Amino acid sequence: MTAGQGSGGERKYQRIANELKAAITAGEYRPGDRLPGENELMTTYQVARMTARQALSVLRSEGIAEARKGAGVFVRTFRPLRRRGIQRLAQSQWGSGRSVWSSDLDEDRELVVDSITVTEKETPSHIADVLGIGSGDRVCVRSRRFVLDGKPVLLSTSYFSASLVTGSAIAREDSGAGGVYARLAELGHAPARFREEIRSRMPSAAEAQDLRLPSGTPVFLVCRTAFTEDGAAVEVNEMVLDAGSYILEYEFDA
Repeated sequence: MTAGQGSGGERKYQRIANELKAAITAGEYRPGDRLPGENELMTTYQVARMTARQALSVLRSEGIAEARKGAGVFVRTFRPLRRRGIQRLAQSQWGSGRSVWSSDLDEDRELVVDSITVTEKETPSHIADVLGIGSGDRVCVRSRRFVLDGKPVLLSTSYFSASLVTGSAIAREDSGAGGVYARLAELGHAPARFREEIRSRMPSAAEAQDLRLPSGTPVFLVCRTAFTEDGAAVEVNEMVLDAGSYILEYEFDA
């Protein structure tokens, strides 16, 4: 058995973290409750301070707990969003004037766009390839940050061929009821199919700052492409999600 390991090869800090997570799941510690501190864990488990610190760090990095300066480590009070990847994009959603984001929320919560910019610029090469336009052509870029319960949870940047959307509501900050997909339908380019690619990584410094992420929190990268009935790509949406704030749900028939 190597130093720092318990029975079965499990490291001591992992065992402590697992026991704390089990206690949270069982309701022994509720959202907002203070967890045992380093000194308490050292005494209870007869471990070094570094081991106790690592155990608490596991809970913070997984988004289960948060540190409050001078007060300790507390069970996180934020309720994750359940992002329903298929239902949210149904035409019955945006076609009836509802936002695709509204399907992610319980009735008592509201997802707020606290900053939005709409610009036109030269097309990045990887976007040009997907949209099937020249690298010298222009794109309309919609960049937004979404906030839930006072916490930033999502950064979203959408790209459209400028020749397709210039002069429409898509090129304005308020795209209207049903959002950009309803507007694309009015332009004769209704989305008929979507593709989403999902990856995860650690955030860049700018992303961590914009999303106010605790150290060690990863992000989901979701890249969605919207296609018309004839297979033309009309939007590329690159999203950065706080992984501690989302559950990605995909439900479909066999």
